[in-house]
Amino acid sequence: MSTAAEGRRARGDITLSQSIRRAIDLIRRSAEHPLSLTEAADVLGVHKSTALRILQTLESARFVRRTGAGTYVLGSGLIELSELALGSMDLRQFAAVHLRTLQRETGHTVHLAQLTGDEIIYIDKVDSPAFDAVKLPSRIGRAVSIYASAVGKTILAYLPAEERDRLLSHVVFERFTDTTFADRDSLEAELVHIGEHGWATDNGEHDAYVMCVAAPIRDSRGQVMAAASITAIEVISNLDQLKSSLPLLLETANRISHELGYTPPPSADPDGSEDRRLINQRTSADVRGESVDLKASPA
Repeated sequence: MSTAAEGRRARGDITLSQSIRRAIDLIRRSAEHPLSLTEAADVLGVHKSTALRILQTLESARFVRRTGAGTYVLGSGLIELSELALGSMDLRQFAAVHLRTLQRETGHTVHLAQLTGDEIIYIDKVDSPAFDAVKLPSRIGRAVSIYASAVGKTILAYLPAEERDRLLSHVVFERFTDTTFADRDSLEAELVHIGEHGWATDNGEHDAYVMCVAAPIRDSRGQVMAAASITAIEVISNLDQLKSSLPLLLETANRISHELGYTPPPSADPDGSEDRRLINQRTSADVRGESVDLKASPA
């Protein structure tokens, strides 16, 4: 690269850095008081027409919000991101010991996934030594299929209808295996089933050889904001065998929820014993074929 080209690139980098700093300053100012278009242009050091385009871009990301008076104030997007970031850090910290205990007790890989923006992301994973030869495709920081996974379906099942519709409006349903819920109607029926039973399964819906069971984790308001799961490859544990660990999984999810400040209704048992009793009944019925057939999803 010539000296002149390097100089142009350096000047471009400086200009870009300045623009980013000014945009950050603009967002901060909008949190302090409503900004007019003129004030925004002054902060950014650009013409009003350019400032308007920048504000519109920030508005589309919900970083700022235009008021009825035509001024701009801090938007909900940044508040949401900060809450998600804090929630992720707290959740992983509070869940760590419980997840590792669950892995030791079951011998299977354990996952923790959380709704972050429009995606469900693995935020923790405790590997099973049994998977040394066959590595699961999951990894921390990776998005999981929102409709073809146990954790995804668990979180979806407890979302308000409006939020669920918003998330699924972006989904292009694809049949990964014979057991995938590859259309909205069949998925909705499955989500109702999950809501009634309090847990979800994955019978190889994304990867045919992966079996999984998942349970919801609630925050201090009682809202489901994450899911924990136990995962195994079919040659090690089929779905019916994996379901035998549901009582431990539900107890773990309850304990994590308790760490996050969730107080269960008076009729529920905080230590999960009531869940264990009900799950043992339901799981036995599933194995005998006396209950509705339950389809699954990957961890």
